[in-house]
Amino acid sequence: MINRGGEKIAPREIDEVLLAHPAVSEAVAFGIPHATWGEEVAAAVVLSDPVAEAELIAHCRERLADFKTPKKLYVVTAIPRTATGKIQRLNVAAQLGKQG
Repeated sequence: MINRGGEKIAPREIDEVLLAHPAVSEAVAFGIPHATWGEEVAAAVVLSDPVAEAELIAHCRERLADFKTPKKLYVVTAIPRTATGKIQRLNVAAQLGKQG
């Protein structure tokens, strides 16, 4: 769960909205540290087609409440998975959250 200012946000809901965009082949949402809110929503995406970050954010805004919309998107070439294929959400958050 992402805890943004006391609001509990399920990352899977954000994943599903991002995956509904035709240019996104993989997505994983996670929390990154925020000075005021505790955590802020971020997401990593693997793109199948080129798309502007602004378009992905707009896609999320149409389908999610403002506080659930990712404030930071990371475009990556692959999302780490376990040997069984499960997304390693905590590893993604640890690696990308450090980058700011």
